[in-house]
Amino acid sequence: MKKLAILTINDDCNLGNRLQNYATQETLKKYNIKVETIQNQKGIVGKGYIKKKLKELIKRILIIKPKYKRYNNFMKFNKNIKYSKYYIDMNHIPNKLATEYNQYITGSDQVWNPNFNRMSDIDFLKFAPKEKRSSFSASFGISEIPEELKEYYKNNLLEMQNLSVREDRGKEIIEELTGRKDAEVLIDPTMMLTAEEWDKVSKKPRKLTTDKYILNYFLGNLSEKRRKEIENIATQNGCTIINLMDKNDPLYASGPSEFLYLVKNAFMICTDSYHGSIFSIIYNKPFVVFDREDNIVNMNSRLETLLSKFQLQERYSKDGKIPEELLQCDYTECYKILELEKEKTNEYIEKILNNSNDEKNKEGSIN
Repeated sequence: MKKLAILTINDDCNLGNRLQNYATQETLKKYNIKVETIQNQKGIVGKGYIKKKLKELIKRILIIKPKYKRYNNFMKFNKNIKYSKYYIDMNHIPNKLATEYNQYITGSDQVWNPNFNRMSDIDFLKFAPKEKRSSFSASFGISEIPEELKEYYKNNLLEMQNLSVREDRGKEIIEELTGRKDAEVLIDPTMMLTAEEWDKVSKKPRKLTTDKYILNYFLGNLSEKRRKEIENIATQNGCTIINLMDKNDPLYASGPSEFLYLVKNAFMICTDSYHGSIFSIIYNKPFVVFDREDNIVNMNSRLETLLSKFQLQERYSKDGKIPEELLQCDYTECYKILELEKEKTNEYIEKILNNSNDEKNKEGSIN
């Protein structure tokens, strides 16, 4: 049986990150291969790893305190992910790692975002032979690579055997830097699983006491103007409001499993989140997308690609208003597009597993 390793961001308390990691694993497992995620972090494994584990232990001991319940729910969800016996960072890469797996995948998520101080050569799989390096719906998270990093990105991208990103702008960046035209734009791996498959890891939050609610899932600030608009919609439709990222909200403790349940059963979702939008589509729920208000560096390219690809541009609120027609949804055409995108993604996975690469479409060269 073939073995494949996933290298992604290991953020224990980020909903989108944990859900995409699980989705990548489950999608690849359908090909009858062994899939493992290699945990990685920036810093020295010795002190850094021990510090991380001590922190986890303390949180487990103090789990009865409300602010740690969320962490505990994330740890429960992580039990669904198969982790490798290897734990690496730039100062500790086991000698056997390069030959342990048949293929190595970086992604999904913003593994190539230079504004994250965790990014390193690991995210370009430099420890593995060039022919074993592939990206899977990877994201730069930004629209422009800083001038001082362009050469670094160029050299690393040229050494990738197979390239796929999740934003149109990501494909453009690769071509601009390297001349490579073979990078594919694929859907986020979370969209490769059906609602029924997600239900298997969904769980009703213990603190949920209402049947009709609007789910606010904002990673940025929620202005008073937007808050009032959402409150008006809630009042008009007899809904309560759940502010998922508000630490004072009883549902703040929700982990990935609880998040899935909340999206599935919401009256509608108001969000500035990429994955908040994706799961609204998966669960056939009305949603409205707002710009992230405290976004110093523009990270909207992924949302723009998502809404454009699935012909849902009307779900984007430019003025902060929520038109009445957005309280309903019909994703019939969207789901037709999704099936085609799934086929495209499966073809890419098969290419990785067959270790094939169409050199004719590549204008850059792998050194």
